[in-house]
Amino acid sequence: MKINRYGQAKVLSQPELELLFASGLQTQRDRTLFGVCLYTACRIAEACTLKTCDIFNSKEVVRSHLVIRRAATKGQLDTRTIPILDDLRLLLIAYQPDAGKTYLFSGQWGRGHLHPDSAARILRTACARVGIEGVSTHSFRRTALTQMSNAGIPLRVIQKISGHRSLTQLSAYLEVQPEQVTGAIASLAMLGGSQSVVKCSFATKTPITA
Repeated sequence: MKINRYGQAKVLSQPELELLFASGLQTQRDRTLFGVCLYTACRIAEACTLKTCDIFNSKEVVRSHLVIRRAATKGQLDTRTIPILDDLRLLLIAYQPDAGKTYLFSGQWGRGHLHPDSAARILRTACARVGIEGVSTHSFRRTALTQMSNAGIPLRVIQKISGHRSLTQLSAYLEVQPEQVTGAIASLAMLGGSQSVVKCSFATKTPITA
C-alpha cells in the first residue's frame, strides 16, 4: 500500500469506490475524471489529455468508444480505442456542459488541459475527506486491471486495454488476494481421493534407496 507517496498504489474495494465517488470527489469534473481512469484503466496523464472531440461527436453525443491517442500514451506506443461503459457514459453526459472546447478536462482559466499533478492533489484531498489511505491516481488503473484479471479475462486481452509493452509489466499491476491463494491451494483437493493416497503411501512401505 502507498504510504507518504511510497509503495504500490492501493487497489480499491467496491465500498471504498462508492464512498469516494459519493462523498470524496465533490464536483462532476472530478468524478468524471477518475471515472474515466476506473472504467478504461487508463493512466492519469492519458485521462487529463483526452480531446473533447474524441469523446463527443459533433452533436455533443457521447461516442461508443473512447480514443486515447498515441501521443498521450506512455512511450507513445499505440493509439488505444476502448468501449465506453454505460456507467462512464452517464458520467460523461452529466459533465458534457462543462467539458472544455479542446481538452475534455481544461486547465486553470480554461487554458490547456488539467495537469496530472493537479489531479493527484484533488484525489489526495478527496481521500482525506473520507478517510481512505494508500490511494494514488494509479489506484484506479490497478483496480480496473485487477478486476478484469479476477473476472478471468485473458491477460492478452487486458494488455490490449492497458497498453503495457509486455505481460510481465502487466502482471506487476495485478494484486493477488490471500483468499485467492487459499482457493488455489484448495483446488488441489480436486486431484483425487486424498485419503486413499495417504493410506496407500503408508501401506506400501516402499524402501527408500539412495
